[in-house]
Amino acid sequence: MTEEKKVITIDDVEYTEDQLTDQAKMCINHVNSLDQKIGSAEFNLDQLRVGRNAFIDMLKKELSDEG
Repeated sequence: MTEEKKVITIDDVEYTEDQLTDQAKMCINHVNSLDQKIGSAEFNLDQLRVGRNAFIDMLKKELSDEG
């Protein structure tokens, strides 16, 4: 059974895990973690914007009902 090596591409250059230093591997782990956090933050921001818009719509309806 052959073991497939993970390949990472940076600036159009492919590297296998055994070519990377521990420092490079650490940087990759941080980049991956930050990408996940950015995705989560974008998801949360989308939810916040939708919620804000819903309250603005409720406010507009309330104000139009009063007039």
